[in-house]
Amino acid sequence: MRRCRAWFTAGIVAASGLPLAGCGGPLSTLDPAGPAASAIAELWWVMLIGATALFMLVMGLLWWAFVRRGDGTTSPKLWLVGGGLLLPALVLTPLLGYGLLTGERLLAHPAADALRVDVEAKQWQWTFRYPGQGGGRFSVNELHIPAGRPVDLRVSSADVIHSFWIPRLGGKIDAIPGHVNLIRLSAAQPGMYRGVCAEFCGTGHTIMDFSVEALEADAFADRLRALPQDKR
Repeated sequence: MRRCRAWFTAGIVAASGLPLAGCGGPLSTLDPAGPAASAIAELWWVMLIGATALFMLVMGLLWWAFVRRGDGTTSPKLWLVGGGLLLPALVLTPLLGYGLLTGERLLAHPAADALRVDVEAKQWQWTFRYPGQGGGRFSVNELHIPAGRPVDLRVSSADVIHSFWIPRLGGKIDAIPGHVNLIRLSAAQPGMYRGVCAEFCGTGHTIMDFSVEALEADAFADRLRALPQDKR
C-alpha cells in the first residue's frame, strides 16, 4: 500500500511539473523577446489572475451555500442574479475589454519603418524573400530581421495549410494556399530565436522548423547582401 501511495504521489508531482516544463527554453511563450510576445504574455497572466479570482469567488459562494443551507433566509433569485450574472460580469467584462485592447495593439497598422518579408511555407521548409533589398534576396529555413524594427511578414503556402510561429516573438498565423496572411513581429534585442510549424501538415511536420536571426541595422544590411539573389 505504501509503495502504491509513493507511486501515486510521484505521478501527481510529475503531472504537475509537465505544464511548467513549457515555461522556459527557445519555444517558451512566457519568455517574450519582443513587443508582440510581451503583450500576449501579459494577456496570459491577466487571464490567469482573472480565472483564479473567478474560481475563488465561486468556491466562496459554494462554501456559503453549504453553511447557510436550510435556514430559508436566502432567496433563489439572489443566487441566480448574484452568482449567474453579477459575479461573472464583474470579472469577465474587464477581461474582455483588456483582451480587445491587446488584440488592437497587435494589429499591423501602417508604419513607415516596417520591413516587409514574404514567407512561403512548403512541405517541409520555409522560404523567406526580402523584396527591394538590393534587388531582392531570399533565404531558406533562416529568417533574418533587424532588431528593434517592426517586420511585416506576409505568410502564404505552396501546398497545404501550415502555421507560422515564433513563440518568443509573438503569436502564430496560418499559411494558407492562395491566400496571404499578415503578421507583425519584432525582436527587442539582437539574438537567435526559433520558429516552428504549429499545425500538423504531414509526415515531415516535426522537422519543419527554422531559425530567426535578429541583427543590428548595419549587420542586417550586410547579412542581406550576403544572401543569394531572388530571381523569381
